[in-house]
Amino acid sequence: MTSQPNTGPDSAAQDMSPAEIQAVIDRILSKEAPARKASPATGEPKSVLGKAQAISRPDEEHSNYDGDQQDLEERHALRRTGSLSTELEDVTEVEYRQLRLERVVLAGLWTEGTLADAENSLRELAALAETAGSEVLDGIVQRRQKPDPGTFLGSGKAQELKDIVMSTGADTVVVDAELAPSQRRSLEDIVKVKVIDRTALILDIFAQHAKSREGKAQVELAQLEYLLPRLRGWGDSMSRQAGGQVGGAGAGMGSRGPGETKIELDRRRIRTRMAKLRREIAAMKPARETKRANRRRNAVPSVAIAGYTNAGKSSLLNRLTDAGVLVENALFATLDPTVRKAETSDGLGYTLADTVGFVRSLPTQLVEAFRSTLEEIADSDLILHVVDVSHPDPEGQIAAVRKVFSEVDARKVPEIIVLNKADAADPFVIERLKQREPRHIVVSARTGEGIPELLKAISEGIPRPSVKLELMIPYNRGDLLNKLHETDAEILSLDHEETGTRAVVMVREGLAAELDSFISND
Repeated sequence: MTSQPNTGPDSAAQDMSPAEIQAVIDRILSKEAPARKASPATGEPKSVLGKAQAISRPDEEHSNYDGDQQDLEERHALRRTGSLSTELEDVTEVEYRQLRLERVVLAGLWTEGTLADAENSLRELAALAETAGSEVLDGIVQRRQKPDPGTFLGSGKAQELKDIVMSTGADTVVVDAELAPSQRRSLEDIVKVKVIDRTALILDIFAQHAKSREGKAQVELAQLEYLLPRLRGWGDSMSRQAGGQVGGAGAGMGSRGPGETKIELDRRRIRTRMAKLRREIAAMKPARETKRANRRRNAVPSVAIAGYTNAGKSSLLNRLTDAGVLVENALFATLDPTVRKAETSDGLGYTLADTVGFVRSLPTQLVEAFRSTLEEIADSDLILHVVDVSHPDPEGQIAAVRKVFSEVDARKVPEIIVLNKADAADPFVIERLKQREPRHIVVSARTGEGIPELLKAISEGIPRPSVKLELMIPYNRGDLLNKLHETDAEILSLDHEETGTRAVVMVREGLAAELDSFISND
């Protein structure tokens, strides 16, 4: 190589003192924003990655309604830090590997729709990868009519992906689809690093965030269902087990015959564990059904908060009930359903249930494993369908959520579209969705905009007491009057007379039978 003389602006460096040069170097090194990687094919930097583009990042993620958020501090304390390393200089030591964040490259196919749809899907994949604790370095989108049956991307694009992996120093490739076991193996053979698909990434996030006993069992069942057809044999894993009366292969009687390979043993153990988990989840189901039965017996209206992941469901629940549920600007931050009691402005009680978020191409294993949880939506009297209007494709989110509603038989439940994050959204997008969805409320869970209108819509949408009674309640039965002031009755008028209190009320059928002997015949 031949050195070139400094010309233009670079020649000014010759007139700078050593202290000034060091100051410039320190200023450059202190910059936190990493430079974007360039595509080997075009030389242009990619613009489809990054958390700021993948998910909304408001200036303040939490409000006073979110509480202390101690669970969030605990979760952050357990995450790895990318700048820390335990690599030892002496590689003869047993522990010499690095403890660091996974560095990933994304790959997706554009088979249908527009290029914007393909890029939005890749942005979402980047947000999923960051939520799982990895660092996204680069990504590619390929235009194909259908995936390649061998390597998913095709041999040429797979080789280009290998070049990107080598140039960026990535250790993992994440594919924006569910790969067949053969496609995953073939792609790993080319890129020479670990390859995972979208389903495995979502399952990993669920495994990190599940906290309750039922949630952990549901996630483990979904992971085992995904893993079973993808087991691979390595070395001794394919060796056959001796049977009969001896403990080792090739030892005479009892060891002859094909035997059973270790991978077959692993499959059997997985099936046994899956059967046990299904029994455990089935045993947990009656407890949830009993709680729902109690609410139905007491005629307590139920409202389910559902929607796309990171649409702001937990923030909305905190705003409406001061529940203090964990709130994080990440996908699938909360998995376990939370039920809180609330009241309308006129004192009518109802329950609010926060449910697990949905996503495009939600793995079928998760839908089946979380079916008992998703039944909260199907059994509710009203659904608050929360939509992130600051997202690049809110219509796609609505379609993905309603697809899951159909799978859990929840389309018959009345639905209110809650257009959340209005403070960070384009007014044109809000107006477009308002024209498309006739029953809507525009809110911002962070600022409180539209919350009174939402509470009014909930009050009008839940079932109300339907039996009108005129009662004469003696003064020595204050317990009945107190019951009328509770959340299962609506008092229209109260008049205190000589013989007792005359009340005109709207009550539910169960309470009407209890008050039958106090009905006034005047």
